[in-house]
Amino acid sequence: MNIFLIVLKSLRQHALSTAITASSIALAGGLLMAVWVVKEQSHQAFTQNNAGFDAVLGARGSKLQLVLNSIFHVEESPGNMQWNDYVEIRDNPNVEVAVAIAVGDNYRGYRLVGVTSNLFTQVEYKPGKRFEVGAPGRLFDPELREAVVGSFAAERLRLRYGDTFHPFHGLNFNEKEQHPETYVVVGILKPSNTPADRVIWIPLEGIQKMSGHNERTAEDVSAALVKLKGSGQAGFRLDLLYNKQGNRLTFAWPVGRIMAQMFDKISWFDRVLTLVSYLVALVAAGSILASIYSSMNDRKRDIAILRALGARRLRVFSMIVLEATTIAALGMAAGFLVYGGITFAAAELMRAQTGVVLSPLSFNRVMLWAPAGMIGLAALAGLVPAFKAYRTPVAENLTPLS
Repeated sequence: MNIFLIVLKSLRQHALSTAITASSIALAGGLLMAVWVVKEQSHQAFTQNNAGFDAVLGARGSKLQLVLNSIFHVEESPGNMQWNDYVEIRDNPNVEVAVAIAVGDNYRGYRLVGVTSNLFTQVEYKPGKRFEVGAPGRLFDPELREAVVGSFAAERLRLRYGDTFHPFHGLNFNEKEQHPETYVVVGILKPSNTPADRVIWIPLEGIQKMSGHNERTAEDVSAALVKLKGSGQAGFRLDLLYNKQGNRLTFAWPVGRIMAQMFDKISWFDRVLTLVSYLVALVAAGSILASIYSSMNDRKRDIAILRALGARRLRVFSMIVLEATTIAALGMAAGFLVYGGITFAAAELMRAQTGVVLSPLSFNRVMLWAPAGMIGLAALAGLVPAFKAYRTPVAENLTPLS
């Protein structure tokens, strides 16, 4: 007797319950893997993706808000700082490069960021990689109303080289607050997989002198993005200068640690999602137990016949456990489809909202231990009905049916 053929026959005979149980396993396993991967990749992306900058200098306030607004282009600006403050940090001997930015306008929900042109000429967002404009475009002229559009923003807004647009006031799109100025697209950035991809970049003065803005603060900037020289001592010196000795500006450094602190604050949410995934896994394992156990009364005669044909008790026991693990294996195979659906949706949402790119197809250890854990849990759940099959009396169940 081939035990595998017997198990497959049993699965076909109970196809509906098998499909339902395997689906619960797929949901549990897919959810667990998705939560784990999104959690780990989000943490890594936000703490290591600093767009090439070590720190941000801005108005006095929250370091986290300053980093989120200046590096990731979410949240509102905590305020402005004077142009002289930017010049001071730019010329500081501890600073390799400082980029001034100004925010406050949008085009159909995508932020316009005024920036000094050294963002494109001096900054490497990754070692050896700079922001580049694809052909036939070029960088904007700081003296003209020209724009360089991030690749994701260009794709969503359907902006192409040579197109024109009118900015809107504020960070949130309101069609009643359109500026009269017209900007022309002179370049589309090549994809960088950084938050810069979802931004429309214009000359710094474009934001500063946009109609409707306060003329008294026309030369202010929202923040300075800072790349430090040498070792961490440069950061300590500037932290002391601005945060300890000064009380007017905030020096947010290092960017990665500040973002890690944010994840520490919301780690309870990750634990809740993980706990929910584990509970779903337990429920799925319970469904295997209930499904097979409830069918044991219908199988008593079949088991008795197998025993009469020479099958040992241990073989019958193994058959039931194998059936439980097979259902779990089928469910986990489908679980990767559930995982793909969740993670691709989460990655698209993350990219649209923050510009941060996740990699759903990248290997993660959870893709090994989650299926192994679910199959092992199913095997444990199968022990209960297996013991019942083990103890099935042969003579009693071979009695002819009346």
